[in-house]
Amino acid sequence: MRIKEIQSLIKFVAKSGASEVSLEMKDVKITIKTSSDKTPVVIQNPVTQPPQLADINVVSQPVQVQPAQSVDSVPSSVSDEESNLITVKSPIIGTFYRRPAPDKPVFVEVGDTVSEGSVLCVIEAMKLFNEIESEVIGKIVKILVDDSSPVEFDQPLFLVDPS
Repeated sequence: MRIKEIQSLIKFVAKSGASEVSLEMKDVKITIKTSSDKTPVVIQNPVTQPPQLADINVVSQPVQVQPAQSVDSVPSSVSDEESNLITVKSPIIGTFYRRPAPDKPVFVEVGDTVSEGSVLCVIEAMKLFNEIESEVIGKIVKILVDDSSPVEFDQPLFLVDPS
């Protein structure tokens, strides 16, 4: 069964209002359950058969469909004080560190004034430590990430007040 066929089946079940649908074929068993919020969940299990050459491409992991985040779930109350703050974001994926070494002091604390080029933190990616420098002059208002935490690309790290 192809992914497009599974997606079509999910849409059909979601529209029909059924709470659970099971489909068993020669090499795949699919169960689609909808919860009270009408979000379908797909569980795909292969039927155990002796391995054959034709079964090499069979998907054997459970597949779950996650609901898309709605705009309503994002907090819409942004105070005037936070609207003028500049967010420093991570330029890479890696591990966030507030200090250059475990025995060294942190680069910046809340309340510190930073200038352009000041090192705010380091992010370790593939055993390389990348210094993240400030691109603005201002005061650190909030540190949004804990030390030694993984960070994603474009994840907010610091809030800086440029005034």
